[in-house]
Amino acid sequence: MLQPDLDIRHRLLIARLPAMPQILIKLIEHLQADDAGMPELAALIAQDPAMASKILSVASSSAFHRNSHGNVARTVGLEQSLVALGTDMIKTLVISESVFQTFNSFPHSASADLRAFWKSALTAAVIARDLARQMDYPHVEEAYLAGLLHNVGRLALLATAPREYAVNFMARDDEDLCAVEQRTLQITHAEAGAWLIERWQLDSFLADSVLYHHEPVARLAAAHPLIRMVRLAHLLCCHGDAPEAIEDAASLCGIDDAALEPILANAARQVEASADYLGIDLAGADDIVAPSAYVPPPPVDPVQQRLSEEVRNMMLVSEMAQTFARQDGETGLLDAMTRSARILFDFENVVVMLANPTGQALLGTATGNHPGRLAEFMLALDPQQGGQVAQSARTRKPVYASRAGTNAGLGAPLSVAEEQLFRILGSEALVCLPLVASQRCLGVLIGGVPGWQLASCQQRERFLQSFATQAGSALESALSERGHARRQQAQMAEQYREASRRVVHEVNNPLSIIKNYLSVLDSKLARREPVVGELSILNEEIDRVGQLINGLADLQPGDASGADTTTEVAGVVDDVLRLFRATGFVPASVQMVVRTQDGPGAIEGDADLLKQILVNLVKNAVEAMPDGGRIEIANRGLVNRERKLYLELVVADTGPGLSAELLANLFVPVKSNKEGPHHGLGLSIVHSLVSKMGGLIACRSGKGGTTFEILLPAVHSVASSIAGQTPRLMDSV
Repeated sequence: MLQPDLDIRHRLLIARLPAMPQILIKLIEHLQADDAGMPELAALIAQDPAMASKILSVASSSAFHRNSHGNVARTVGLEQSLVALGTDMIKTLVISESVFQTFNSFPHSASADLRAFWKSALTAAVIARDLARQMDYPHVEEAYLAGLLHNVGRLALLATAPREYAVNFMARDDEDLCAVEQRTLQITHAEAGAWLIERWQLDSFLADSVLYHHEPVARLAAAHPLIRMVRLAHLLCCHGDAPEAIEDAASLCGIDDAALEPILANAARQVEASADYLGIDLAGADDIVAPSAYVPPPPVDPVQQRLSEEVRNMMLVSEMAQTFARQDGETGLLDAMTRSARILFDFENVVVMLANPTGQALLGTATGNHPGRLAEFMLALDPQQGGQVAQSARTRKPVYASRAGTNAGLGAPLSVAEEQLFRILGSEALVCLPLVASQRCLGVLIGGVPGWQLASCQQRERFLQSFATQAGSALESALSERGHARRQQAQMAEQYREASRRVVHEVNNPLSIIKNYLSVLDSKLARREPVVGELSILNEEIDRVGQLINGLADLQPGDASGADTTTEVAGVVDDVLRLFRATGFVPASVQMVVRTQDGPGAIEGDADLLKQILVNLVKNAVEAMPDGGRIEIANRGLVNRERKLYLELVVADTGPGLSAELLANLFVPVKSNKEGPHHGLGLSIVHSLVSKMGGLIACRSGKGGTTFEILLPAVHSVASSIAGQTPRLMDSV
């Protein structure tokens, strides 16, 4: 018995057949562009040194470049070569050379005599190109490429099954060969060639022209022109002894016998010239005798075959693990899983269902041919309702189900949800692979297969489980990253909400000052007094409002903004006093005093931040003394704390003081309105601003009043100038 259909298709998938060269893909895109010209073509060829060398070699040959005396002229460079050859010849060379190199890199191609194969391919190519010109087909080079590729399936089968196909590779290319291929390998070379071209993902009917080049002419009446012309080219090339079929195919292409004669007459000359340019030796190609179409394959050692399959499966699982690890995000991973499962196991369609957070149900994901329906699909894991898919998730073992309800001989009936899955997948049977990681089922991958293929899948259960293990591990990592990302997003959203509340709170301070100054401004204007100073303060506060609002765009914690600036504390204190004294905010019963001492008074930090700190503290102090009192702002000089030099500022009031409970939670942000003196969002903002400036803040409170002690980093120049002095030591603040 020969290998079954599943095996030969599987071997096609893993045979590492070469991909289409990038220069050929780009050339096809170039040819499909309406405005593409010689400069674009030259730039494309220049990117491929091997192709550029071939162009130079052909252009320098005597066949193209002779001077007036008959001597061979030397081509100076690539551009001159392109001009000498002409656009049509360049395109032909690029296509032919690319396909030639691709064909020669097929496995086992060196073990076969390809002269007859190449002569047939080139003949079909030049005939298809001439037919395209006769039919006014807009993509002439596409027709040439289709002719070259129309028998690429024979090389694919030789590379995949060299023992079974070696002799049949040389057989005459006709319907009898297709019948033998179908009987022995369960796939024809036309199907294999179309499958290979579809993997190249070209926006073209190339694959269809390869698939149908043996189709009865009567069925191609409404087919695409490329399909019809490749069918006719194949008949003219390989079946000149079938005049009726040729006549019918020519009629479909709108070409009469008179037009075919010059095409056939020029074909031999063009093939010989093309082979010469490409360096292909076709001598003796016509002497190769095609053997009979069927040769029994040599016997296969089952032990050796099983060992080879196990090794191959191990390599594939390893490659799948690397593929999964390269995916970016959960969506990309699920797409890679479904795509890989279809390729490796020949599933007709694949869906993935993930366990919900409670582990009580499987939820569909937007994969497969019906992403919308699957995204809303749910399957309970209850033993009475979930059926066989749920059993796979609960037992963490593969399950094989069919429409008849058979499950590995258990005969369990299908649930309604599973019947829905069968309709969505459009398959006769299901293979359910649990995705397990850390002894937990994260979901189930469900593949649809024909009924006859179910037994083969059961025989490959070890491979299926290995694939599912790798997919489960990758899914566990993706879900963990998703959870981490959601936590980060929630944390960031909370940070922005908190920062927004702080900005709103801070904006109220300058807005209150602006409101008071507008009142003062109104009074002065009524008395016709100068208002220059008030307007200056208004401008400053309006700018501060703008800065606070703009700060919403940059709310990253720990930002050391202003760390490289130097601020004179006395100037900031004067600005704060001027703001409060010039308005009606500070009642007459509240006395404001400033005490400073001789010596350093500069800190490292932004003046606006310090101003914001002092405004909050003074505002809170005023509110704490509705019956009047005294507010003192003092500069107590330098303090050495833990080998760092600070400047100590104090804001004290003679209010009633704070309770122990309020004092313990003084700098904790709250979302409600103030519950007592100094207890509001403002103090948490003060704490964060002091920290932002690299400083420290503490509060002392009692019946005699409340004092806020602030340590802010002194400038380095100050620290150097007092190196011989002894600043105060402070153990705690």
